Amino acid sequence: MAAVSSIGVEEILALAPKVPELLGDLRSDHAGEVGAVMIYRGVLAVARDPDLRRFAAQHLATEQGHLALMEMLVPVSQRSRLLPAWKIAGFLTGFLPALMGSRVVYATIEAVESFVDRHYEEQILKLAPTGTAGALRSILVGCRQDELHHRDEARAAQCKPAGWVVRLWSAMVGFGSRSAVAAARRI
Repeated sequence: MAAVSSIGVEEILALAPKVPELLGDLRSDHAGEVGAVMIYRGVLAVARDPDLRRFAAQHLATEQGHLALMEMLVPVSQRSRLLPAWKIAGFLTGFLPALMGSRVVYATIEAVESFVDRHYEEQILKLAPTGTAGALRSILVGCRQDELHHRDEARAAQCKPAGWVVRLWSAMVGFGSRSAVAAARRI
């Protein structure tokens, strides 16, 4: 993954007039990484299954790395003003499924990461592959690859197909993710 320090935050933020959605996208990425960190903290708060705890701890470390990148890219003044809500929502998105068991957690992670895959892909397609835009694109590509790994690992960990309750929960998680991104882009 490209190092942010080699790019320059000012250079990336200077792209905003050329790609109007860029600042909103980065704000939503930052908010999403805050939420992702909190999802895994929510899982770890109640999960007792050692495999699930290992899964959550490994993915928490990755998401903390993504959050550190986004914190370098998005100035405090440009971050979502709804961060307290994203922290609570993220925690509950991990905590509640963990109360119901590992299958529900894995289905939740698969739903979240399936959305995040599309979210990052849309941003990547807006950016040129060279120059400052290319450097930012490389960061987003690296983050997306990590999220795809999380999705695939969660998918593989599910023992059997999800029942209707878990499918409904997953649909709600997907809707919540889309709604959160829409709000974070603006607020």
